[in-house]
Amino acid sequence: MGANTLKRRVVHTVQRLAVNPIGRNLPVTMIETTGRKSGQARRTAVGGRLIDNQFWLVSEHGEHSDYVKNIKANPAVRVRLHGTWRTGTAHLLPDDDPVARLGGLPTLNSAVVRLMGSDLLTIRIDLD
Repeated sequence: MGANTLKRRVVHTVQRLAVNPIGRNLPVTMIETTGRKSGQARRTAVGGRLIDNQFWLVSEHGEHSDYVKNIKANPAVRVRLHGTWRTGTAHLLPDDDPVARLGGLPTLNSAVVRLMGSDLLTIRIDLD
């Protein structure tokens, strides 16, 4: 097993068992996707920045992340910003430079994404 695979598994487990359950009950930014298998709403704590009418974020594990797999199956999402849910359409941007993009996003979250990430991927959500 490669270092990135092990890193991704450890981080995913911590996020699934601790970060996401706690985040669902705190006023943090969340993305809600539709489960590609279950069809159920799936919520994940994310960090990013609203710029005009677009929400920008970088996925730590790119196409290995469950929420990214869900976006690929159905790009209609909701984002909770400052306690308010907004609908939008997510776009995966593999040609964008995710490290450069992190420079314009919140500093603490960007540092965690750089540290914990294994396969960074920029995502833009066009909000309705």
